[in-house]
Amino acid sequence: MAAGVSVKHGLLCSKARLVYGLQRKISPYSVCIQRAAEIQSVRASTSTTGDSQHTQKYCLDLVRSRDYDGFLSSLLLPEKARRSSLALRAFNVELAQVKDSVSQKTIGLMRMQFWKTAIEEIYRDEPPNQPVSTELWRAVRTHKLTKRWLLRIITEREKDLDDRAYRNLQELEAYSENTQSSLIYLLLECLGVKNVQADHAASHIGKAQGIITCLRATPYHSSRRKVYLPMDICMLHGASQEDFIRGSREQNIRDVVYDIASQAHVHLQHAQSFSHNVPAAATPAFLPTVVLEDYLHRVRRVDFDVFHKSLQNRNPLLPIQLYIRSWKKTY
Repeated sequence: MAAGVSVKHGLLCSKARLVYGLQRKISPYSVCIQRAAEIQSVRASTSTTGDSQHTQKYCLDLVRSRDYDGFLSSLLLPEKARRSSLALRAFNVELAQVKDSVSQKTIGLMRMQFWKTAIEEIYRDEPPNQPVSTELWRAVRTHKLTKRWLLRIITEREKDLDDRAYRNLQELEAYSENTQSSLIYLLLECLGVKNVQADHAASHIGKAQGIITCLRATPYHSSRRKVYLPMDICMLHGASQEDFIRGSREQNIRDVVYDIASQAHVHLQHAQSFSHNVPAAATPAFLPTVVLEDYLHRVRRVDFDVFHKSLQNRNPLLPIQLYIRSWKKTY
């Protein structure tokens, strides 16, 4: 009888301890703490997602408004490279607009120093709290982008703050190589392409793009009483800066434009000479050639009158032309 009572008492004690333990595990305080932690985790995740969407949209809107041709080209890139391409182009826009947005060179140098520091912090996984920096950090982590190309773009843009005309065509080509070509090298890295022939083509395309960008911007710069066209070619044809500021359409001005445009055309031809050896995966990075060829065709049609109004209008067929070139996987 005593043994039976002892066994029963032991079972009751075990049951009591089990119930007490369960009560501790599911006590209201514990449940609240766990629930609060879950909510905080969800909120953090939602916040991170929201911030990511904000920075992505910021870059997309910036490129669409300030580099429409680059925006269209980026949309036709493979999905894995599209977001990073927009980040790189947004970075390029940020640097490009420094020169026109500051009244003193010192302020421009401060802006450039910010970006130099930002690049160093990005590669330490400590990006500044700025939308373009955040997206650029994501692109660097995703594609292991080469820091040298990013810093080279900043350094060259910094030199350009001197606000003077290029002394000769070679100086304009060097500027284009260090800015536009460097950007294309980075786009090739986003596409996972490592190919010497592709790099050679990128170099020539970047130079052509820099030269044509200088031509396209001539009416805008002239309206602000600034001329950046190579001085050696202007002197060769007896064209003064005042002629461009007045918007002259004389033959000597057209001859200057012809010579500069011809050099851009030569670079495009050189780039196309590598096409048989360039992997198809690289061609999306070379889509801007469509834009360059379109401008050269239109400026030739108006007899190299760089001030012709038709050159200031967008080609409505450009999106279709870019899509067809993308579908063909050629450049």
